[in-house]
Amino acid sequence: MQTNRYTLVLTGLLLAGAGSAFGQVAPPATGTAAPPAALAAPPTPVAPAKSAAYGPGMKINISPDGSKYLRFLLWTQVYARYNENNTNTLRAPNEPKSSQLDFGIRRSRLVILAQLSPRFLVYTHLGINNQNAVSGGVSPGVDGKKPQLFIHEAVTEYKVNKYLSLGAGLHYYNGISRMTNASTTSILTMDVPLTNFPTIDAIDQFARWIGVYAKGRVGKFDYRVSMSDPFLTNLPTNPNYVVGGVQTGNPLGLGTTLAGINTGTNAAQYNPRNDGHVYQGYFSYNFLEPEANLLPYTQGTYLGTKRVLSIGAGFMYNQNGMYSRSSGSAVNLANLAPGTDLYAAVPTEKHDIKLFGADVFYDAPLDTVKHTAITFYGVYWNYNFGPNYVRYVGAENPGYGAVATRGNAVPQSGTGGTVYGQLGFLMPKNTLGSRARLQPYVAYLHSNYEGLRTSDGNIKGVNIYDIGANVLLDGHNAKVTLNYRARPDFTNVNDVKYRPEVTLQTQVFL
Repeated sequence: MQTNRYTLVLTGLLLAGAGSAFGQVAPPATGTAAPPAALAAPPTPVAPAKSAAYGPGMKINISPDGSKYLRFLLWTQVYARYNENNTNTLRAPNEPKSSQLDFGIRRSRLVILAQLSPRFLVYTHLGINNQNAVSGGVSPGVDGKKPQLFIHEAVTEYKVNKYLSLGAGLHYYNGISRMTNASTTSILTMDVPLTNFPTIDAIDQFARWIGVYAKGRVGKFDYRVSMSDPFLTNLPTNPNYVVGGVQTGNPLGLGTTLAGINTGTNAAQYNPRNDGHVYQGYFSYNFLEPEANLLPYTQGTYLGTKRVLSIGAGFMYNQNGMYSRSSGSAVNLANLAPGTDLYAAVPTEKHDIKLFGADVFYDAPLDTVKHTAITFYGVYWNYNFGPNYVRYVGAENPGYGAVATRGNAVPQSGTGGTVYGQLGFLMPKNTLGSRARLQPYVAYLHSNYEGLRTSDGNIKGVNIYDIGANVLLDGHNAKVTLNYRARPDFTNVNDVKYRPEVTLQTQVFL
């Protein structure tokens, strides 16, 4: 198969402006000869404007001392991407596509934050994600038009004392790991691996939860814990039996039907009757400088402005969040009367969701004269969703339809273990001249999920490789990232092929 190649060229337009000064000379009185005009001194050249540090952003002080304020955070990330698609990907109805160059909006967000007193905080976060020409719209599996602008977070918070703050609402105080609470504006790599959000848009709302939380810092020890409600998901098409009907989401959907006998697959899925609370916590210790904790977002790279060494560990627990049917579970459909309550008639097993993580983050300047810096993050995730669970996700998926393995989808989460690491180096300040900085990076992910087995019964590992570079025009406030990814195509677990994905992303953050 011939591989298509595209070359993406970034061309900047330089705008220059020059100004002129004009003077008027008053006419002399009638009958009086005009004196000779004096030679004008040459104008003093105006120094070129130099952008100031961004600082706190778009902030409106409500009180004279600035203790009461309103702040706006706005950012957009746009893709231009060449993607070699997974096997059997469609780009439109009945239109197979092996590869394409496409464009999309990865994120466009707005945060409105207000501190009315040192003890009270309120903020709202809204935006869109993953819009392209074929997906991400109001009907995600149909087209990409009119993406849903939705609330990501809506939080009120009260500071009890310097060690404890309590909050409630639609929040982002996750457990498991540092990256499960990641800021999307300061990521070292082009994007997070998404394995850090194992339940995204399943029992949460885009990695957010409705509930309560507590956070704080005692010395160098930081903590965050939360209790939330799970969102209902995997809802059944037919909770009561319909002869010949679609069985998605109900207990018969946990099996396959052959000759009128529905047999369990022994692969867990989200429990559509999950009504247990979700408990989460993340705990970290900073050995060097402390990090900001006013908002939940953890920094991806400080670009040499701080010395941080943080180790942490976290968890997420949800009782009976999954359910399954063993391979020994067989149901004769002929014995089911129309209208039968399938949850009562078909036995299932329930499983707790138990997710854990442990990580280390290091970010520090190396040479204070050349302004070089290093960033490292490493994490181990151990996920238990019940037997043989595997989920596929592709960020801003270029494939049309609803097939799980379409486009750029990879096994994103499942029952098993994952290691992930990333390393970046901020090059000397004059590498690209005085107006930009260069930060190359590499990242690697390896997962073993018990639901990914070859025909001989062996687990097939998931390996994803990323290499790229950030061109920092104004720190994280204006940057361009070029990323190359080699990702596995799991359409056939016995013949996994690696597909290239080349993405150019622009980010502006105000």
